[in-house]
Amino acid sequence: MTPADTLRFASRAALAYPVRTALMVLAMAIGVAAVVVLTALGDGARRYVVGQFASLGANLVIVLPGRNETGGVNAGSFVTSTPRDLTVADASALLRAPLVTRVAPLSLGNSEISVGGKLREVLVLGTTADYVDIRNYRVAAGQFLPREDLGRAAAVAVIGDTLRRELFGNEPAVGRMVRIGDHRLRLVGVMAPSGQGLGMNTDEIVIVPVATAQAMFNTNTLFRIMVEVRSREAIVPAQREMEKIMRARHEGELDVTLITQDAVLGTFDRILGALTLAVAGIAAISLAVAGILVMNVMLVAVTQRTGEIGLLKALGASGRHIRLAFLTEAALLSLAGAFVGFALGHLGAWGIRLTWPVLPAWPPQWAVIAALGTALTTGLLFGVMPARRAARLDPVQALMKR
Repeated sequence: MTPADTLRFASRAALAYPVRTALMVLAMAIGVAAVVVLTALGDGARRYVVGQFASLGANLVIVLPGRNETGGVNAGSFVTSTPRDLTVADASALLRAPLVTRVAPLSLGNSEISVGGKLREVLVLGTTADYVDIRNYRVAAGQFLPREDLGRAAAVAVIGDTLRRELFGNEPAVGRMVRIGDHRLRLVGVMAPSGQGLGMNTDEIVIVPVATAQAMFNTNTLFRIMVEVRSREAIVPAQREMEKIMRARHEGELDVTLITQDAVLGTFDRILGALTLAVAGIAAISLAVAGILVMNVMLVAVTQRTGEIGLLKALGASGRHIRLAFLTEAALLSLAGAFVGFALGHLGAWGIRLTWPVLPAWPPQWAVIAALGTALTTGLLFGVMPARRAARLDPVQALMKR
């Protein structure tokens, strides 16, 4: 039997039983599709989180109140105990570090904004003029917060694009007076649309000077301090400088946590990368189940085609030819299932992207190659036993069963 004969024999044998073939292809396709969809979901989550932190800026150090004793970055890095609060004076002191270029203290709170009879609850962010440059945001109309002393509570505000549309429609917002809580503020700018970032929708927030926010919420503490350093190479020495400053200000105790963008990105990348591998492994179990189905159906096929195998042997086909024919059939079924699953997986990933546009749920190339390779390997592996059984049949006894 030539390779062409073997391929022709295997394909005709598969097409002779369409229902059986369809079920085997479907079983393999479900396994491959599960791997593609789950890895797309896991890798999409990883890229989304990494992208969120990457948007912070290239040379950023974040100062958090409370000490993270492990020295790493984890979920506790963002919810920490606070033995001593961060203050505006701390932010001013950090600005004196030689390697620091910009500092943006952050104060957060919820309040209500009202204008022209319209009322809406909003998130109020108190910060400084440097915040827009640190976060690489753009102002669509007017200007951002004025550059003033950190302790001056200017009665000005900047709003997001969604708030502008909801409160003013097509009318200009810059220069209008609004009431936020008990404070009347003048709108000096409108932010360009930027969407969700680090749990905040910038299009729906009100940005005011940090002193104004602290007066508004009757507090003198800060939520975070964002510090931009000169370059990526300066991050580590700048971090040491800031630690010295904070230790000196806090009576010799370093009771704050300084985290860098690289540390955050590296930690989340490792965690979500491991999660993607885990879900891929779980999904791959279904390929093993599909392989067992291939073996069982092929064993039944050997019994059904005993006479055909005997005739081939009587005509001179060797055991190796029979083995190769059955393994080729198993490979064809596995490949068909793999490509159908590949298409279904991409369809599922497209559905995820359509449902959640912010999630870049594209299946990673390694996962697609691994799924296709595993499907083919599984089909061949579980096709060995039926192929060997067919090759060992005695031609005389096989012909007697025709």
